[in-house]
Amino acid sequence: MDYAEYRTYDAVGLAELVAAGEVSPCELLETAITRAEAVGERLNAVVRPMHDLARARAKEPLSGPFAGVPFLVKDLLQDYAGVPTGSGSHALNHIPAEQHSAVVSRWLDAGLVIFGKTNTPEFGTKGITEPEANGPTCNPWDLDRTPGGSSGGAACAVAAGIVPMAGANDGGGSIRIPAACCGLFGLKPGRGLVPAGPAAAEHLEGAATDGVLSRSVRDSAAMLDVLTGRPDPGGPYLHARPSQPYAELARHTPRRLRIGFTARSPIGAEVDPQAVAAVDDGVELLTRLGHHVEPAEPGIDQRQLAFDFLAMWSTQVAHTVDEVQRLHGARADDFELDTHMLAAAGRSLKAPGYYAARDRWNTYSRQLAAFHSRYDLLLTPTLARPPVRIGELATPGPVRAVGRVLRRLGMLGVLAGTKAWDQAVIANLAPVPFTQLANITGRPAMSVPAYRTPGGLPLGIQFVGPLGGEATLLALAAQIEAERPWAHLEPGL
Repeated sequence: MDYAEYRTYDAVGLAELVAAGEVSPCELLETAITRAEAVGERLNAVVRPMHDLARARAKEPLSGPFAGVPFLVKDLLQDYAGVPTGSGSHALNHIPAEQHSAVVSRWLDAGLVIFGKTNTPEFGTKGITEPEANGPTCNPWDLDRTPGGSSGGAACAVAAGIVPMAGANDGGGSIRIPAACCGLFGLKPGRGLVPAGPAAAEHLEGAATDGVLSRSVRDSAAMLDVLTGRPDPGGPYLHARPSQPYAELARHTPRRLRIGFTARSPIGAEVDPQAVAAVDDGVELLTRLGHHVEPAEPGIDQRQLAFDFLAMWSTQVAHTVDEVQRLHGARADDFELDTHMLAAAGRSLKAPGYYAARDRWNTYSRQLAAFHSRYDLLLTPTLARPPVRIGELATPGPVRAVGRVLRRLGMLGVLAGTKAWDQAVIANLAPVPFTQLANITGRPAMSVPAYRTPGGLPLGIQFVGPLGGEATLLALAAQIEAERPWAHLEPGL
């Protein structure tokens, strides 16, 4: 199969061709590898090729709903036994994983042929993908811009046609941000629906979850069935599954939904007119489709939520750095300065302060539930502005210089809680202030590529659903996809 034909199929479509004997897994794999190599130097999406493992697997008898389909996993939390999970860090780049993570096992059980791992910022801590260990990943729609993060390598690979769907995860927007940057569909499932094991019961206090980035809604729906098909005995929750598969529910025309929308930044930062236009366009489209749409906000202090999110994020980074040093003998210089600064902020937070921040998560969940008692969905921009240019969000030189001095003196923690630190936090979240709410509250959310700027850049819109709202989100996404298809759009690489 040549690339031009390969690019016209989503993952479900490729699996159907394999099942019908019209193409072999080996043929599909070689087409995917050829495409990855053709665009690799320009994009830097795949940082850990696994071609030999994949070629051996493609020759084996494969079964499952995605049997024979080429696939990439993210180089963070998605462990493949015997292959390093570098997490975008020099500290872990050469340490092989001891066992498959639960999601990788389920992907293999589904018949996917995994042939590489995709780029991510160090430990997934940023909404861009520019790790020092692997170098930046570029957006296929504009090579000077970011594909988002932290699943930026995955989004880049899907948008560039290397694979129709790739593994991703989302702890603060890391599926939805890259989806919006690269013109893809990205669903973050609700808390605990997708297994995090076997190394953990849940990630980031349950705020993070695995999923995929895709070009079609039906791929994401079918993949949700794969990832949630059986309970995780080591997980913290036992979820009630819908009576029908998500793939089938996504084909149902949604009932008339009541949707509240806002384009105002929840942290008080500026929102680009194009992000506002994306929401306005979405409102017009949804109204035309028969839904009731009106201005509404969840009434949550999301500026405080941003700092409470950071409390969890920074303490987790501090723990990760400590564990990598303890277990693998990593040196301080094996971590980026930004990682050290974030970890220092986490270490400076006292236990009562952390507990208070974590306790407020319950308040936010209750407030969002009250919003969902009035509205089926919340609509916002996914991004507050079009994809930023590579290097634009790099820590300024003077701050790095001060950070290096303070690190040598063992005083990095003094930055945390200062006015300068708070300003830096808000500045870093300013381009992506809309996504953390769904992670903190554990609600499902999605980015739909329904809008493009006049210059042709993707810019998604986000929908946040209530607990158990995955089927509603998928059905609405499929309805929007039918009205305004996007899978055929391809960057001019």
